[in-house]
Amino acid sequence: MTEEPTAAAEDRPAGLRQQESPAGLRQQESPAGSRQQASSAPASAEDSATGADPPAPAAASPWDDPRLPWSGKPGRLDVLCWAAITLSGLYYLLLLPFRASLVGTHPVLLVLLNGSTEGIVSGAAFARVGHGSLVLVLLASIPGLMKFDLIYWWAGRMWGERIILLLSGRRKHGPKFMARVHRWGRWFTWPAVVIAPFLPLPNAIIYAVAGWAGMSWVTFLILDLIGSLAWAGLLAGLGYELGHHAVVVAQTISRYGLWVSIGIVVLVILAQMRNAQMHR
Repeated sequence: MTEEPTAAAEDRPAGLRQQESPAGLRQQESPAGSRQQASSAPASAEDSATGADPPAPAAASPWDDPRLPWSGKPGRLDVLCWAAITLSGLYYLLLLPFRASLVGTHPVLLVLLNGSTEGIVSGAAFARVGHGSLVLVLLASIPGLMKFDLIYWWAGRMWGERIILLLSGRRKHGPKFMARVHRWGRWFTWPAVVIAPFLPLPNAIIYAVAGWAGMSWVTFLILDLIGSLAWAGLLAGLGYELGHHAVVVAQTISRYGLWVSIGIVVLVILAQMRNAQMHR
């Protein structure tokens, strides 16, 4: 009795046994085919996506201007500091026509307003011939020379390398000073601030580097005061030594101050036009 079903099963074809086998049923019921069909749908979607145009790049912000020291929209302190720098430049331009007339008539006033080299020399020369005081010339030179220095220190503290590179322009003085600070440490900025008036480069670059390097404003003002007095003392000594000869030259300049002022203004305009053409 038990051998008949076995014999019947052996007499069936091999293909029929394969269809009835659990392996064959599992093969038919396996989700491999459905997974292949499902995977083909994303592939076709990806193919269609690759054929589409790439997304347009985001529009550049109008505040990302390389001529400005900040990136992105400026804050209130950014606008305030930048306005102070702009107004300091306008101040010197507005005072420019009066420098020649004041150097031979009111040199101490010129030193107080502008801290100019010719004003300090002329004031000391007048003190030598009995018109004025040498101490008064030195005292007037402190605000005359230092009045805008702290603004550039503040700019360096706020904007760092961006304002230093902006002030340097085509010159390489700013990057050189930053490299030396990286090499020797921030203590390098101490003697740099003191000798800044004696160096043949814009002092604003050194003051910005001092702010960027982390110098405190109290330390900066003390070092700036030492350097300014040393520079004013050197010029005052020169004027005091020249004496009457410097007074005669200063009075001659003031006598033709209008024409000298016009010539200075013309030279400044030509220099600005030349710089604008070079930057194009």
